[in-house]
Amino acid sequence: PCKCFAFIRVCFQMFMLSYWYPDTYEFNRIFPNLDHVFACAEHQIFGHQPSILFSQYFPQAYISEALNLGYFSYYPMIAIVAMFYFIYRFEQFERISFILITSFFICYFIYIFTPVAGPQYYFPVIGFDNVYQGVFPAIGDYFNYNQELLPGPGYNDGVFYQLVEASQQVGERPTAAFPSSHVEVSTVLIILARRGNKKLFAFLLPFYLLLCGATVYIQAHYLIDSIVGFVLAFGLYALADRIFVKYF
Repeated sequence: PCKCFAFIRVCFQMFMLSYWYPDTYEFNRIFPNLDHVFACAEHQIFGHQPSILFSQYFPQAYISEALNLGYFSYYPMIAIVAMFYFIYRFEQFERISFILITSFFICYFIYIFTPVAGPQYYFPVIGFDNVYQGVFPAIGDYFNYNQELLPGPGYNDGVFYQLVEASQQVGERPTAAFPSSHVEVSTVLIILARRGNKKLFAFLLPFYLLLCGATVYIQAHYLIDSIVGFVLAFGLYALADRIFVKYF
């Protein structure tokens, strides 16, 4: 296809990802919530809740802003990598777009059958006294009727803190915590950046590291969500790449 139509087709699918994401909540809300299982596993593995301690140990404004900058860089990173391949490696553009979109879709499929909302939703519901004591009760279908998201930890007056909060209030749902698609997709982006251009890789790497840390810092994910997202990225990258080579 010509560059113009290839660009429009890919952009449309990328845009639709933000529309399809909330639909995972509409599907998985029919299943009982599993946050108590993941929070308990987190406590047993680490002896505490990293998502709580991280922000408590590092409340400084500059750390909060740096991590929120990383988290907010998620979609710009997608755009930068896609545009790099479109401009400088057009012969690979459809291939990397397929890898990215497939990575999203597989995560979305997992979310449908794994109803985990994450600490930012679950902890306020059960109460932080329970969290500190290592008590994680099941809440059944609570999130089927309640979607309220309270402000997260960090420097409340920070520019990037407020940008992240605003984006979450608009598009977030009590779903999609396991695995972390932010970590999974951004890891795929880093792999693609490394393949495409070393300077691009070096430029994106700090944002990637901040993003990975931010997933736990802002309590969007349990640490195990982010670890699994990182590991899963390599498998999904290889799988999507192989599918593209074989069928396209």
